[in-house]
Amino acid sequence: MILTVCLSPCIDVNIEVDSLAVGKSHKIINKRIFFTGKALNVAIGLARLKSNVFATGFMYEGNGNQFEQELHREGVPYKFVWNEGRVRENYKFIDMKSMLTEVDDVSAEVSEENRKALIGLVKQLSSSCEAVVVSGSLARGMTPDYYGEILNAVPAHVKKVVDTEGDRLKEALKCGVDLIKPNIEELERTLKRKIRSKEELLSGCYELLDRGAKRVLLSLGKQGAVITDGTKNYFCKSVNVAMNSTLGAGDGMVAASTNALTKGGDLQEVLRCGVAAGTAAVTSPHSISFSKEKYEEILAALTVKEI
Repeated sequence: MILTVCLSPCIDVNIEVDSLAVGKSHKIINKRIFFTGKALNVAIGLARLKSNVFATGFMYEGNGNQFEQELHREGVPYKFVWNEGRVRENYKFIDMKSMLTEVDDVSAEVSEENRKALIGLVKQLSSSCEAVVVSGSLARGMTPDYYGEILNAVPAHVKKVVDTEGDRLKEALKCGVDLIKPNIEELERTLKRKIRSKEELLSGCYELLDRGAKRVLLSLGKQGAVITDGTKNYFCKSVNVAMNSTLGAGDGMVAASTNALTKGGDLQEVLRCGVAAGTAAVTSPHSISFSKEKYEEILAALTVKEI
């Protein structure tokens, strides 16, 4: 079983308008609502790959039942630590010039009692798992070292996969992590420097390996991805597809690469599966994940080369 741990669920509200101007009235052309959260997206991706998955994390009493309905539809079993308040809502406004304006909310606070309760739940559930995925941001008032507390509750024999950035990622790496998946911008923010060349890109990945990662899967967006374990480096170029939405693309990559990793896949297989799922996810404007059929179609067309 693969356990996914969502520390900060959110509702993404995507709104299309003809134009966007401060102080003006606007009419909505199209509106889509997604009940999401990085680790929950990963869980749905794993379920679509027919992997044995279980979701946990924090949830909020005000509107959390909508997440339960979504997970039921996807066939994902779950058990949450429930908190007072409502799940945060993020608004994305897209105008006819394809300009994106984002307004992000912050999760309600989580009590110390509930923080400890989730650590205990992760310890209990992960004892029978092959891998644990922890990803995303933290609720208001929580500090980056909570990532370390969660990962320290996972038994040593269980693979740890992390998708976050900055101090949260640095705290996670202190625990030893089997796979991390930053993108270029997250790598730059974590290392606090610009990446301007292939050499600097690999150097940045190596620094994360030195900090405690066993494998770094670096997303290059529509260009594909790179993976390295410090000994071998591989690149997989993505295929050209109609890009309808980038929502959940990185989480799809985490889902498929984790699935491959738990099945004993080597670096090349982990990379290829990750790129296939990330690419498949951008083709669907109405879902936070990918279809298995599209994933398999793209996977068959991908090749990997050593760099």
